[in-house]
Amino acid sequence: MKSRKQNKIMRALLNSQILSVVGLAIMLTLSSSSFAQHTSNPDSISQEPPQWNLEEREVPIGGKILELPEGSPIAAFSSGGAKEKALDDFIEEQKVAGFLVLQDGKIRMERYALEHNATNLWSSLSVAKSVTSTLVGIAIKDGYIKSVDDYVTDYLPNLKGSAFDSVKIRHLLTMTTGVRWNEDYTDPNGDIAKFETDSIEPGMNAIVSYMRRLPAEAEPGEKFKYSTGETHLLGTLISAATHQTLSQYLSSKIWIPYGMEQTATWRLDRTGQEMAGCCLQMPLRDFARFGQFVLEDGRINGTSIVPNDWFKTATKIHVPMWPGGGYGYGWWIFDSNSFKALGIHGQMIHIDPARKLVIAINSKWPEADSNERHLVVNNFIKSITNEIDKE
Repeated sequence: MKSRKQNKIMRALLNSQILSVVGLAIMLTLSSSSFAQHTSNPDSISQEPPQWNLEEREVPIGGKILELPEGSPIAAFSSGGAKEKALDDFIEEQKVAGFLVLQDGKIRMERYALEHNATNLWSSLSVAKSVTSTLVGIAIKDGYIKSVDDYVTDYLPNLKGSAFDSVKIRHLLTMTTGVRWNEDYTDPNGDIAKFETDSIEPGMNAIVSYMRRLPAEAEPGEKFKYSTGETHLLGTLISAATHQTLSQYLSSKIWIPYGMEQTATWRLDRTGQEMAGCCLQMPLRDFARFGQFVLEDGRINGTSIVPNDWFKTATKIHVPMWPGGGYGYGWWIFDSNSFKALGIHGQMIHIDPARKLVIAINSKWPEADSNERHLVVNNFIKSITNEIDKE
């Protein structure tokens, strides 16, 4: 059971939905001082907007849990190791609540702080986008969706006659619909705020009702714009195609058969649809298990539940943003060796297939996003992989 303070932390994180795409895209190649950081006011994120729906739906587990056995500790970061203090400093300075290193399916490092522990649920924030993207692949394998080249209106007919007429599922996956969207949650006239307060057309899903009124500003596929609304719409499309709630589908396809440890929760909008672009709560080890599931190419009991090469396609660069990196199907690609699911305030699942490595991080950065913090985290991950490579 989460304490009142822990619930307050989680809801504060839930209520700050913005990602600085420019800072995120360029942080590894240029000095962070070259770009203004998009930050959130700590006072503002501690206030819970009264109009926001805080209802959640459970993502149940089954009777089997995928064990994560202990592996050998990474010597340099262990007690008495040369980098033990560097680990302690990193956790304190970067406001890390949970840090887990999984290699070959074994836990090589696990640390908690800020009153977090192995059983507390922590918000994914935008890490959920990578989960939703994965559910598209599963729905294609199941035959509910034919292809990423299907038109969105084939599944959400209430969008016909809107700016989404020529938009395909792949455009939602890559955030290249060309539909106008303002992600800044601090802007009272931004789409994050207005989605929670605008009137809903009778008999219509909240996100469909809102998105169908937005104008186009580019042709589909021409322009990338980070949009939580588009991933939320993608989740609604999955529910329409499968005739299941997103939580039910996630539970039946991954949470139960793969063996997640705890029932997760997914925040709902005002019409009871999961907020597919954010707000999936789970413990740190289940973040790592999801990363392991992806690392194993979506295999459960020896059979992949996604189409052939799904993750190869999903984690390749569809939207180039800087040399060697960019955006895929809800995944961030930083180099040829790894990819990440990312959320504001420092949430991350880092996946390095060649090293069979998954690193899951829960954090409580006071800023929504920070070039400097991203650079520090990236460098710390490099220090871990360097030590692993020495073994």
